[in-house]
Amino acid sequence: MLRTVLSAIIASAATLAAAGVSAQPATGYYVATPVAAPAKVRFITRATPWQLQDGTYVAARAPERDAILCQLVVRDIGALSAFSAGGKAFDAAQLEKCNGKAATVTASAQR
Repeated sequence: MLRTVLSAIIASAATLAAAGVSAQPATGYYVATPVAAPAKVRFITRATPWQLQDGTYVAARAPERDAILCQLVVRDIGALSAFSAGGKAFDAAQLEKCNGKAATVTASAQR
């Protein structure tokens, strides 16, 4: 009986270890992919903390509208090549509008 229990424990541990190795990194509600190589590991937009994961920034759901949050991210880290909220990617027009904020911030900084 003890052997059966130990075998079950070992098998369970092996299964859990294998699952941990193959698990995908945690993703957030928001995913922002910068155009340039990320310079920061973390940053905060208003009250929303962002964390760098595999070259993209992720964050939990925030009270701001998705478009506003995208613009806040662009203001902090620069232009984005992709942005998604709740698993839905911004289309080209939405991303262009969002990235317009980066151009505005850059122009203001040069004055």
